[in-house]
Amino acid sequence: MEQTASLSQPTRRGAAAARRRVRTQEILAATRALFDERGVRDAQIEDIARAVGINRAIVYRHFSGKEELFALTLVGYLDELRGLLDAADDRTAPCTDRLVALVSTFADYGIGHPAFVDCAQSLMGRTGPELLDEVSEETALKLGRAISGCLVVLTTVLDQGRESGEFSVSDPHVLANVLYASALGALQLARVGILVRELAPGTPATAEISAPQVKDFLVSSAVALAVHGITSHA
Repeated sequence: MEQTASLSQPTRRGAAAARRRVRTQEILAATRALFDERGVRDAQIEDIARAVGINRAIVYRHFSGKEELFALTLVGYLDELRGLLDAADDRTAPCTDRLVALVSTFADYGIGHPAFVDCAQSLMGRTGPELLDEVSEETALKLGRAISGCLVVLTTVLDQGRESGEFSVSDPHVLANVLYASALGALQLARVGILVRELAPGTPATAEISAPQVKDFLVSSAVALAVHGITSHA
């Protein structure tokens, strides 16, 4: 009898862990759906809980806070993006063509998923210690792996282009990170669709800019930086 009880204990724990994993994925899926529908700023914990059919207290049993929930939702976006980048990278093509394909894919994804851009920019505004104050080490590790997973596709092309002589890149890792960060800012501009210029001295004015224009600039600037290189002052 005692042996039966001891055997059933791990079974119950395993079942509870499985239910917890399912519920965690349900919450993440609901968060992603609200992000895509309303944007990051308008997604509230109450709405996420309601979409899953639970109360908000249960959300906080699975996530330490809103920041951790949003960070893990960003991991989902990045994992999806990584798959698209891998699919877009034709390893038999010249590295310049591969770079164009990767930056175009990134731009198309950001234009099609503005909540991804918002979420990524929001988390980038925190230093490492600040982020670790808001999310667990496990979540921070998952986020780091997801970002580096996307960057490694780009870094590999930059490195191979340097080896083939197509690119003049002193440090592919630095350039890949700069392209990632600057692309997020440019994609925010594409979302807003407005740029500021000086109509006359001291007189500002606005003008329209389209998403395709922003995408073209991203692709052209990435190729220019890779081909012609930059001077490091480090």
